[in-house]
Amino acid sequence: MADDAVFPESRATVYTTLAAGQQSRHEIEVKRSRFITVLHRTADEDSARSVLAGLRKEFHDARHHCSAFVLGPDRDVQRSNDDGEPSGTAGLPMLDALLKRETVPGVTDLSDVTAVVVRYFGGILLGAGGLVRAYSESVSAGLDRAPLVQRRRLRICAVTVPHTAAGRLENELRAAGYVMAETSYEAQTTVLRLALPDDRADLRRAAERLAALSAGTAELLPGETEWIDVPLG
Repeated sequence: MADDAVFPESRATVYTTLAAGQQSRHEIEVKRSRFITVLHRTADEDSARSVLAGLRKEFHDARHHCSAFVLGPDRDVQRSNDDGEPSGTAGLPMLDALLKRETVPGVTDLSDVTAVVVRYFGGILLGAGGLVRAYSESVSAGLDRAPLVQRRRLRICAVTVPHTAAGRLENELRAAGYVMAETSYEAQTTVLRLALPDDRADLRRAAERLAALSAGTAELLPGETEWIDVPLG
Protein backbone atom coordinates (compact mmCIF):
# COMPACT_ATOMS: atom_id res chain seq x y z
CA MET A 1 0.00 0.00 0.00
CA ALA A 2 1.66 3.22 -1.14
CA ASP A 3 1.61 6.04 1.41
CA ASP A 4 0.93 8.69 -1.23
CA ALA A 5 -2.34 6.93 -2.13
CA VAL A 6 -3.96 7.89 1.15
CA PHE A 7 -3.34 11.61 1.28
CA PRO A 8 -6.70 13.39 1.31
CA GLU A 9 -7.59 16.53 -0.62
CA SER A 10 -8.93 18.11 2.56
CA ARG A 11 -7.40 17.95 6.01
CA ALA A 12 -10.69 16.96 7.64
CA THR A 13 -12.09 13.49 7.07
CA VAL A 14 -15.25 14.08 9.09
CA TYR A 15 -17.51 17.04 9.86
CA THR A 16 -21.10 17.78 10.85
CA THR A 17 -23.83 19.26 8.67
CA LEU A 18 -27.60 19.38 8.25
CA ALA A 19 -29.40 16.21 7.24
CA ALA A 20 -29.80 15.98 3.46
CA GLY A 21 -32.96 17.50 2.07
CA GLN A 22 -33.85 19.15 5.35
CA GLN A 23 -34.59 22.83 5.95
CA SER A 24 -34.86 24.19 9.46
CA ARG A 25 -36.90 27.28 10.34
CA HIS A 26 -37.26 28.99 13.69
CA GLU A 27 -38.60 32.38 14.78
CA ILE A 28 -37.95 34.54 17.81
CA GLU A 29 -39.35 37.96 18.72
CA VAL A 30 -37.28 40.68 20.34
CA LYS A 31 -39.01 43.95 21.24
CA ARG A 32 -41.64 43.39 18.57
CA SER A 33 -39.09 42.67 15.83
CA ARG A 34 -39.47 39.24 14.25
CA PHE A 35 -36.29 37.28 13.51
CA ILE A 36 -36.95 34.29 11.25
CA THR A 37 -33.96 31.96 10.91
CA VAL A 38 -33.78 29.60 7.94
CA LEU A 39 -30.98 27.00 7.84
CA HIS A 40 -30.09 25.15 4.63
CA ARG A 41 -27.50 22.55 3.75
CA THR A 42 -25.44 23.94 0.87
CA ALA A 43 -22.45 22.45 -0.93
CA ASP A 44 -21.05 25.58 -2.59
CA GLU A 45 -21.32 29.36 -2.79
CA ASP A 46 -23.73 29.28 -5.73
CA SER A 47 -26.13 27.14 -3.71
CA ALA A 48 -25.81 29.43 -0.70
CA ARG A 49 -26.55 32.51 -2.75
CA SER A 50 -29.47 30.74 -4.42
CA VAL A 51 -30.96 30.03 -0.99
CA LEU A 52 -30.63 33.69 -0.07
CA ALA A 53 -32.21 34.81 -3.35
CA GLY A 54 -35.16 32.49 -2.82
CA LEU A 55 -35.77 33.80 0.68
CA ARG A 56 -35.59 37.40 -0.51
CA LYS A 57 -38.46 36.59 -2.84
CA GLU A 58 -40.41 34.66 -0.21
CA PHE A 59 -40.02 37.39 2.42
CA HIS A 60 -40.01 40.28 -0.03
CA ASP A 61 -41.63 42.67 2.45
CA ALA A 62 -39.02 42.21 5.19
CA ARG A 63 -36.53 44.97 5.93
CA HIS A 64 -33.41 42.78 6.27
CA HIS A 65 -32.25 39.42 4.92
CA CYS A 66 -28.97 38.88 6.75
CA SER A 67 -26.87 35.85 5.92
CA ALA A 68 -23.85 33.74 6.82
CA PHE A 69 -22.49 30.51 5.49
CA VAL A 70 -19.59 28.14 6.09
CA LEU A 71 -18.59 25.58 3.47
CA GLY A 72 -16.20 22.70 2.95
CA PRO A 73 -14.79 19.93 5.15
CA ASP A 74 -12.05 22.32 6.32
CA ARG A 75 -14.56 25.20 6.68
CA ASP A 76 -12.30 27.32 4.48
CA VAL A 77 -15.17 29.25 2.84
CA GLN A 78 -16.83 31.67 5.27
CA ARG A 79 -19.02 34.59 4.30
CA SER A 80 -21.44 36.93 6.04
CA ASN A 81 -23.61 39.92 5.13
CA ASP A 82 -25.35 42.51 7.33
CA ASP A 83 -27.84 43.52 4.62
CA GLY A 84 -28.35 47.05 5.86
CA GLU A 85 -27.97 46.46 9.59
CA PRO A 86 -25.13 48.38 11.27
CA SER A 87 -21.78 46.89 10.31
CA GLY A 88 -20.86 43.84 12.36
CA THR A 89 -24.20 43.48 14.14
CA ALA A 90 -25.83 40.73 12.07
CA GLY A 91 -23.78 38.69 9.59
CA LEU A 92 -20.70 38.24 11.75
CA PRO A 93 -22.64 37.19 14.88
CA MET A 94 -24.54 34.71 12.71
CA LEU A 95 -21.31 33.32 11.28
CA ASP A 96 -19.83 33.14 14.77
CA ALA A 97 -22.83 31.10 15.91
CA LEU A 98 -22.20 28.60 13.10
CA LEU A 99 -18.45 28.38 13.66
CA LYS A 100 -18.62 28.02 17.44
CA ARG A 101 -21.47 25.52 17.50
CA GLU A 102 -20.42 22.40 19.43
CA THR A 103 -21.81 19.40 17.58
CA VAL A 104 -20.49 17.10 20.29
CA PRO A 105 -18.83 18.29 23.51
CA GLY A 106 -15.60 20.05 22.65
CA VAL A 107 -15.98 19.73 18.86
CA THR A 108 -16.83 22.64 16.54
CA ASP A 109 -17.02 21.20 13.02
CA LEU A 110 -20.32 22.41 11.55
CA SER A 111 -20.04 23.12 7.82
CA ASP A 112 -21.92 23.19 4.51
CA VAL A 113 -24.59 25.29 6.21
CA THR A 114 -26.19 28.56 5.13
CA ALA A 115 -28.09 30.64 7.68
CA VAL A 116 -30.43 33.44 6.67
CA VAL A 117 -32.17 35.59 9.27
CA VAL A 118 -35.13 37.56 7.98
CA ARG A 119 -35.99 40.56 10.16
CA TYR A 120 -39.30 42.33 10.29
CA PHE A 121 -38.66 45.57 12.15
CA GLY A 122 -41.00 46.10 15.09
CA GLY A 123 -40.50 49.82 15.55
CA ILE A 124 -38.15 49.69 18.55
CA LEU A 125 -34.41 50.21 18.03
CA LEU A 126 -32.33 47.47 19.64
CA GLY A 127 -28.91 49.13 19.60
CA ALA A 128 -25.74 47.44 18.42
CA GLY A 129 -25.49 45.07 21.39
CA GLY A 130 -29.13 44.10 21.13
CA LEU A 131 -28.80 43.33 17.43
CA VAL A 132 -25.71 41.18 17.97
CA ARG A 133 -27.52 39.17 20.63
CA ALA A 134 -30.71 38.83 18.59
CA TYR A 135 -29.02 37.59 15.43
CA SER A 136 -26.67 35.25 17.29
CA GLU A 137 -29.43 33.81 19.47
CA SER A 138 -31.73 33.39 16.48
CA VAL A 139 -29.21 31.19 14.66
CA SER A 140 -28.32 29.27 17.83
CA ALA A 141 -31.98 28.57 18.54
CA GLY A 142 -32.43 27.38 14.96
CA LEU A 143 -29.48 25.01 15.30
CA ASP A 144 -30.96 23.63 18.53
CA ARG A 145 -33.85 22.28 16.46
CA ALA A 146 -32.01 21.40 13.25
CA PRO A 147 -31.49 17.73 12.24
CA LEU A 148 -27.73 17.16 12.07
CA VAL A 149 -25.67 14.32 10.63
CA GLN A 150 -22.00 13.45 10.57
CA ARG A 151 -20.37 13.40 7.17
CA ARG A 152 -17.44 10.99 6.81
CA ARG A 153 -14.96 10.49 4.02
CA LEU A 154 -14.38 6.82 3.35
CA ARG A 155 -11.81 5.38 0.98
CA ILE A 156 -12.97 2.44 -1.13
CA CYS A 157 -10.19 -0.15 -1.16
CA ALA A 158 -9.97 -3.22 -3.38
CA VAL A 159 -8.67 -6.67 -2.53
CA THR A 160 -8.24 -9.14 -5.39
CA VAL A 161 -8.26 -12.83 -4.41
CA PRO A 162 -8.96 -16.19 -6.08
CA HIS A 163 -12.62 -17.20 -6.18
CA THR A 164 -11.91 -20.08 -3.81
CA ALA A 165 -10.58 -17.75 -1.09
CA ALA A 166 -13.08 -14.90 -1.47
CA GLY A 167 -15.91 -16.23 0.68
CA ARG A 168 -13.73 -17.07 3.65
CA LEU A 169 -11.81 -13.80 3.50
CA GLU A 170 -14.97 -11.71 3.20
CA ASN A 171 -16.51 -13.43 6.21
CA GLU A 172 -13.37 -12.84 8.25
CA LEU A 173 -13.25 -9.18 7.27
CA ARG A 174 -16.89 -8.71 8.23
CA ALA A 175 -16.30 -10.48 11.52
CA ALA A 176 -13.41 -8.09 12.17
CA GLY A 177 -15.83 -5.18 11.84
CA TYR A 178 -14.95 -3.89 8.38
CA VAL A 179 -17.62 -2.34 6.16
CA MET A 180 -17.82 -4.19 2.86
CA ALA A 181 -18.74 -2.33 -0.32
CA GLU A 182 -19.66 -3.79 -3.71
CA THR A 183 -18.03 -7.09 -4.75
CA SER A 184 -17.22 -7.82 -8.39
CA TYR A 185 -16.24 -11.02 -10.17
CA GLU A 186 -13.64 -11.44 -12.90
CA ALA A 187 -12.64 -14.49 -14.88
CA GLN A 188 -10.22 -15.92 -12.34
CA THR A 189 -10.58 -13.68 -9.33
CA THR A 190 -13.00 -11.91 -7.02
CA VAL A 191 -12.55 -8.24 -6.12
CA LEU A 192 -13.65 -7.46 -2.58
CA ARG A 193 -14.10 -3.80 -1.69
CA LEU A 194 -13.88 -2.29 1.78
CA ALA A 195 -15.04 1.17 2.85
CA LEU A 196 -12.41 2.41 5.28
CA PRO A 197 -11.88 5.70 7.14
CA ASP A 198 -9.66 7.86 4.94
CA ASP A 199 -6.86 8.02 7.45
CA ARG A 200 -3.27 6.87 7.06
CA ALA A 201 -3.19 4.95 10.34
CA ASP A 202 -6.55 3.24 9.73
CA LEU A 203 -5.54 2.17 6.23
CA ARG A 204 -2.20 0.83 7.46
CA ARG A 205 -3.91 -1.20 10.19
CA ALA A 206 -6.37 -2.59 7.66
CA ALA A 207 -3.52 -3.56 5.31
CA GLU A 208 -1.73 -5.32 8.16
CA ARG A 209 -4.91 -7.13 9.21
CA LEU A 210 -5.55 -8.24 5.64
CA ALA A 211 -2.00 -9.55 5.31
CA ALA A 212 -2.45 -11.57 8.48
CA LEU A 213 -5.81 -13.00 7.38
CA SER A 214 -4.49 -13.97 3.95
CA ALA A 215 -1.04 -15.16 5.01
CA GLY A 216 0.45 -12.28 3.03
CA THR A 217 -1.17 -13.19 -0.29
CA ALA A 218 -3.71 -10.35 -0.53
CA GLU A 219 -2.91 -6.66 -0.95
CA LEU A 220 -5.07 -3.66 -0.05
CA LEU A 221 -5.30 -1.22 -2.96
CA PRO A 222 -6.76 2.19 -2.00
CA GLY A 223 -9.09 3.71 -4.58
CA GLU A 224 -11.42 6.69 -4.72
CA THR A 225 -13.10 8.31 -1.73
CA GLU A 226 -16.78 8.85 -1.03
CA TRP A 227 -18.45 11.19 1.47
CA ILE A 228 -21.37 9.56 3.26
CA ASP A 229 -23.83 10.72 5.93
CA VAL A 230 -23.99 8.79 9.17
CA PRO A 231 -26.20 9.44 12.22
CA LEU A 232 -24.73 11.87 14.71
CA GLY A 233 -23.61 10.45 18.01
